[in-house]
Amino acid sequence: MMIEQTSIPEVLLITNKKFGDNRGWFSEVFRLSEFEKAIGGQYKFVQINESFSMHNILRGIHYQNPHPQGKLVRVVSGEVFDVAVDLRKNSPTFKQWVGVTLSAQNGQQLWVPPGFGHGFFVTGEHAHFVYACTDYYAPQTEHCIAYDDPELDIKWPIILGKMPLVSEKDRKGKAFNDAVLFE
Repeated sequence: MMIEQTSIPEVLLITNKKFGDNRGWFSEVFRLSEFEKAIGGQYKFVQINESFSMHNILRGIHYQNPHPQGKLVRVVSGEVFDVAVDLRKNSPTFKQWVGVTLSAQNGQQLWVPPGFGHGFFVTGEHAHFVYACTDYYAPQTEHCIAYDDPELDIKWPIILGKMPLVSEKDRKGKAFNDAVLFE
């Protein structure tokens, strides 16, 4: 595993090495000792989720407060533009976001720490998305910020004139200035 800091140091991009030959390939997707060394602490993953979305689907910006979830996200088939937004009021990177392309081809993962919002836009034909969470899903504490909030100004790779498909929940996402943030 190669682990790199992004422009927000707590958000990490993890690239897994693939070892293969004409029969196929093998990749070590997660190694706890390397992960804990990179993040400078310990997290316990308690839930693993997966989703499947078609092209032009946008999900997010989602988070839980209280009961924030850290998420280790990866795409096992297809491609997404994945975004993490710092929602911690006292952070030097508050309100900043990181966006990376995750795909089955590049084999990269993104560590989205607790205190961050998360969303993704399907740039490929589809995306089969898998992520491990550090806390259980708690729908009563879930929040959603509008993906197109001008305060965040996320540069989604949306095709000009083609609106992304979003769920009813995401369509009703709050303005950033009205969001429940982390102290």
